[in-house]
Amino acid sequence: MTRWHAEFGWPAGAAEPVADLLIEVVDGRFGAVTVGVSPPPPDAVRLPGLTLPGLANTHSHAFHRALRGRTQGGPGDFWSWRDRMYAVADRLDPDSYLALARATYAEMALAGITCVGEFHYLHHAPGGTRYADPNAMGVALIEAAAQAGIRLTLLDTAYLTATVDGRPLTGPQLRFGDGDAAGWANRATALDRATTLHPAMALDPAAAPGRGTAPGWAAGRVRRGAAIHSVRAVPADQLAEVAGWAAERSAPLHLHLSEQPAENDACLAYHGKTPTALLAGAGVLGPATTAVHGTHLTGADLAALGRTGTGVCLCPTTERELADGIGPARALADAGSPLSLGTDSHAIIDMFEEARAVESHERLRTTRRGHFRPDELLRTATAAGHAALGWPDAGAIRPGDRADLVTIALDSARTAGVPPAGALFAATAADVTHVLVDGRPVVTAGRHLSIDVPAELRAAIAAVTDER
Repeated sequence: MTRWHAEFGWPAGAAEPVADLLIEVVDGRFGAVTVGVSPPPPDAVRLPGLTLPGLANTHSHAFHRALRGRTQGGPGDFWSWRDRMYAVADRLDPDSYLALARATYAEMALAGITCVGEFHYLHHAPGGTRYADPNAMGVALIEAAAQAGIRLTLLDTAYLTATVDGRPLTGPQLRFGDGDAAGWANRATALDRATTLHPAMALDPAAAPGRGTAPGWAAGRVRRGAAIHSVRAVPADQLAEVAGWAAERSAPLHLHLSEQPAENDACLAYHGKTPTALLAGAGVLGPATTAVHGTHLTGADLAALGRTGTGVCLCPTTERELADGIGPARALADAGSPLSLGTDSHAIIDMFEEARAVESHERLRTTRRGHFRPDELLRTATAAGHAALGWPDAGAIRPGDRADLVTIALDSARTAGVPPAGALFAATAADVTHVLVDGRPVVTAGRHLSIDVPAELRAAIAAVTDER
């Protein structure tokens, strides 16, 4: 057992932080959590500042980190940005992907992220050629997260066609495809059948019941899930097969939804219904499903998502970076959709900015203030994200839960003079000082304990861009 004493902490169920929080950790899980312990016990590790539960990044494309600062300076739209992204994707192999993802996940750890959902569709070699291990790129991501010290939910993504009307993949997209849903399922299942799984995937018999914890899927620090890239990329008659694969394994299912008006228009023209309605008809929606973005939704779409308890992952910094638009966050929450957060394209990696953008974007959209309480925003960045990724026993400082802690300084130029309850609106990722994942320190005094993150990012990005 170890004990940690937080100057201020935000335990489960509290509307705001409390002072002098004593936190016991036993075998990677929280033991007793006691408020108002002063002075600190002599054996307790002191955590000055504000200590929060571990943050969850529900939606990541790790290789997009190589685009930061390279696509922001000129005109264009989502589709022109996508061409730049494909150029990076076409240069990656398992070794360079491991290096880039490891550095990106380590940057996430520095930002207080203890678990990431990787929306993984870069499966094959250029031209669609299969690697000797058909899951070599996925294994690289598993290894990257293990080395960076954070948990991973590998959301194996079906990406089968280029357009809603079923045009075939071409160019860099050939790397994404498995032919059809059956081919995707066979490749994804092959990782389960492997006789020598990565050590991070060793079964965790102590995993709490819930999504992602069926035999063969509950892992120590890695869990598996499925994803439908979008209604553009999976034909309507194959949606149910992907969803069924996830349901059979009690695994989370994620999908991009209505990120762009053009996607909605194409779906309406071809199917006569919105993407949400198409997914609902195929049985894809439900509490184990998370829709990413949900930016351009009709009233009927909102109602369908809320009625089925389908979660929605907002990615505010990416949505504004790509000029996607502002989604109806408050309306989604009121309809019954749990909200989580992702950094998606990694224009920045800062869950505090993602969380407060949920509120600030609503203010811009409505010209009114005060849509989300601080504790609601904290939940989107913590417990809701962990649950969406199949870790219902994480994201809260509560006895029995996984011992993830993130401490932010309250004496930086950004947070000095800010009350603890207001820190969510002032702090940035640069204010993170300490991070524990499953009770193990990963970041101390603002430094990753095993990775020189800036150096590794520079090297990994140079290897897959033209700036060598």
